[in-house]
Amino acid sequence: MTQFKGKVTVVTGSSGIGLAAALHFAREGANVYVCGIDDVLNSKAIQQAKGLDITVSKVDVSDANQVQAWIEGIGKAEGGIDYLINSAAVQTYGDTVSTDVAHWNRVISINLSSCFLTSHFAYPFMKARGGGSIIHVSSVQGHANQNNVLAYATSKGGIHALVRAQAVDAAKDNIRVNSVSPGSVRTPLLEFAAQQVVGEGNSIEETIAEFGKAHPIGRVGKVEEVSALIAFLCSDSAGFCTGADYLIDGALTAHIGV
Repeated sequence: MTQFKGKVTVVTGSSGIGLAAALHFAREGANVYVCGIDDVLNSKAIQQAKGLDITVSKVDVSDANQVQAWIEGIGKAEGGIDYLINSAAVQTYGDTVSTDVAHWNRVISINLSSCFLTSHFAYPFMKARGGGSIIHVSSVQGHANQNNVLAYATSKGGIHALVRAQAVDAAKDNIRVNSVSPGSVRTPLLEFAAQQVVGEGNSIEETIAEFGKAHPIGRVGKVEEVSALIAFLCSDSAGFCTGADYLIDGALTAHIGV
């Protein structure tokens, strides 16, 4: 398929949903640029991207100078940017007391502020193309929460407000802004979460299967399912979709667990 042939696509996050989105867009003809902070994950992404038009770079998305240099380098080389997909994130735990200031700042800067930074620097290059689409990857935790996820949940809820504000402001330039909110999806972050709560005698796989049982659909999601939704929201078929969050959670937030 060549739905996105020649479209310049920028993705943060070189594993999980970010990598799945990068592979999806590249297979449909896009020129894709991905960034990540982890050398091991970046190397794995490069291996999976072989044969596709995907460039992987090491960038700290919480650092404005690094983000600016990366985005502007792409925009100037390509003559514009069509799609921006923000998937970089960290999963952390803590409540009001146990979350210290450094912890809070790190989560907000990576999960939320990075969405502003990439948008800020990419916007002129998207406008130069006559419009485009921005997708921020949020979470069901932006709608309803587990215990002990104060900073993470706040960062994901903040994305929903950011989407609304950006969409209203950007409509005049034909730039659409949306977010997707996955439930439990098999990613390195989910595996990290499983490691934190794995029960005695259980494996990571058994714990992830238990996560899946919390979803009425009976399983955790696949990264390819989320990337397909992201691709739809960037496509011309979603031309009237902007300013909204799209749940992809196996009916998790629709269910009352009583």
